[in-house]
Amino acid sequence: MTDPSTIRHGEVRFSAIDDSPFDAGVRFIGRIRSPWKTRADCPKNMARARERDQLAHAELFAPYGEALAGLTPGSHVFLLSFLDRSARDLALQMPRHADAPRGTFSLRSPVRPNPIGLHLVKLVAIDRDAGRLTLDAIDVLDDTPLIDIKPYLFSVDAPPQAIA
Repeated sequence: MTDPSTIRHGEVRFSAIDDSPFDAGVRFIGRIRSPWKTRADCPKNMARARERDQLAHAELFAPYGEALAGLTPGSHVFLLSFLDRSARDLALQMPRHADAPRGTFSLRSPVRPNPIGLHLVKLVAIDRDAGRLTLDAIDVLDDTPLIDIKPYLFSVDAPPQAIA
């Protein structure tokens, strides 16, 4: 979606937004640096990002770099990002690849009530002193806020009964 104010045929905005607290007190811990400056350039998912063979970086604000202890190059981590340039008001969306609208919670679209991105990345290099991670790829726009980093643990994160 190039303009958050426009919607595709079949898309539906939420009928009402409740009075739930808007701010959970999330603290940005850094920024994601990517080669993607516009939505048109940005890959739609991590598989497409890896096909482009472009490295990216996660740059942590001080003092969060010290929390990188224990991470190793070659391992995988989940990055949680705040997709700050996404619309937040669609209940139904019309994906380009689909023939009918689908509910926001059945999609990986960045358009959602809380635009939080989840990215499984491989760590290519780690500069703990600078608080900088080099990533194999990323599917977000340059300067996207970073919320958190969590290790990928195969024994926990790859359930044998998972279905596609």
